[in-house]
Amino acid sequence: MKFIIIGLGNFGSALAIQLTHMGHEVIGVDGREVKTETFKEVITQTICLDCTNELAMKTLPLRECDYAVVAIGEDFGASVMTTALLKKAGVKRIVSRAIDVLHQTVIETIGVDLVMQPEKESAVQLANRLVFSGIRNSFPVASGFRIVEYQLPGRFTGLKLKEVNFIRTYGLQPITIIRNKEEKSLFSKPKQVPETSGLLSGEEVLAAGDILLLFGSDKAIADLAGRDE
Repeated sequence: MKFIIIGLGNFGSALAIQLTHMGHEVIGVDGREVKTETFKEVITQTICLDCTNELAMKTLPLRECDYAVVAIGEDFGASVMTTALLKKAGVKRIVSRAIDVLHQTVIETIGVDLVMQPEKESAVQLANRLVFSGIRNSFPVASGFRIVEYQLPGRFTGLKLKEVNFIRTYGLQPITIIRNKEEKSLFSKPKQVPETSGLLSGEEVLAAGDILLLFGSDKAIADLAGRDE
């Protein structure tokens, strides 16, 4: 996959390095030459340019990338302007960092595909979410293998687990299902509480939105997630 990461601060650089390490093509962009020089040996390519300048932005392969990530930190204006220019350029998928609630509201209005909050999510977690579509969380177990939380898309609704046969079809072992159950709080307000199904049987009926815990290889997980794009 091809990524453009704009803003090589602590989070942006960590994300760019992680994605490069995972074997993806990454262009790291920053307006500070010291940043692009610092990371040029650990990121596929680094470019120094002003991403609030539309003409400068047009020099980037925006339409060829799978994701453009705006990881700009404290500069609210630069973040919003960059996100707007990416949207105008017709980038396939845009991920933008939210500094606060107001910032999140503005970039969601522009129309981003994913809002990231580095304070709540690590660069490794976000990299896995971008690469593995439909994957909420990922837990490496051994080299090349992991346990993931896979959010079931609509195509699985109404099917029994034995009908899908994840082991034969995808090479993945189902572990359990996590579903939200509505409960009332002390003040009688309804709230969603995650509940696991325990050990699974082949008669388990699946539904869109279920979180299926799966174990398998990185390749098998990527193949499954790729079918949902």
